[in-house]
Amino acid sequence: MEGLEQIKARIEAAVPGAKIEILQNASPSQQHSLKIDNQHAGDVAKFLRDDPALRLDFCSNVTGVDWLDRTVKKTVKVKKVIDGEEKEVSETTEEKITGYLEAVYHLFSMSHKHGPVIIRMQTTDRAQNVCLTSLTPIWRSAEFQEREIFDLYGIRFDGHPDLRRILMWDEFEDHPMRKDYREPDDYEYEPTPHDEVLEKAKGHYVSRPELDGAEKITTQT
Repeated sequence: MEGLEQIKARIEAAVPGAKIEILQNASPSQQHSLKIDNQHAGDVAKFLRDDPALRLDFCSNVTGVDWLDRTVKKTVKVKKVIDGEEKEVSETTEEKITGYLEAVYHLFSMSHKHGPVIIRMQTTDRAQNVCLTSLTPIWRSAEFQEREIFDLYGIRFDGHPDLRRILMWDEFEDHPMRKDYREPDDYEYEPTPHDEVLEKAKGHYVSRPELDGAEKITTQT
C-alpha cells in the first residue's frame, strides 16, 4: 500500500481544495493519520473508497476524542548577541490551543487486504461549532458508531440518516464522555440509591432546623 505522503498528494489532486495534513503518532503503534477538512470530507472519503489502488471499502471503527483547552510548550533555537558575541540559545514559548472534538476512522481494504488508513476530522471548538460531515453514506458500518459519538461526545454528524441517542435516554442533556462531564448528585430514576448517591444528594436538601430539632426530641424520647 502507498505511504501517507503519496495518498495525501493523490487526494489533493483528485479533490480540488481539500486540506489534508499528516498527523504523526509518537506512540509505539506509529499509526500516523490524515487530518481532513470538514468541507471536503465526503469527497475525500469517496475517493478513498473508490480509488482502484486503495479500495478502502471497510470502516472497522469510529472513535470520538475530546481535547480540552491546553497550553503547549515549544523549545526553539534563536540567535542572540550575548556579551558582544552572537550565540544560538534555546527559548521556550507557549502556545494556547482551543479545545475541540474529534472523530477518528480506521479504514481497511477487504479487496486488497491492506490497511489501516486512519483519517481524522476535528470540530472548530467544543461549544457551538461541533458539527462534522457524516461518513455513513460512504461506509454504512459507521452508522451506529457515529450515533454513539453523538450521544457520548456531542458531535453532530450532518447527513447522518438516523442521528439520535443510542446509549443514553432521549431526555438526557449532557455527554458523559466529555472530559469535563460531572455526573449529577442524584438520579431520580434509581429505585434504591446507594450511600454515595444519597450523600451527594444531601447538598440539595433545604435545611429546616425546626425539623432537625423535632427529630432530636423524638430520638431522645
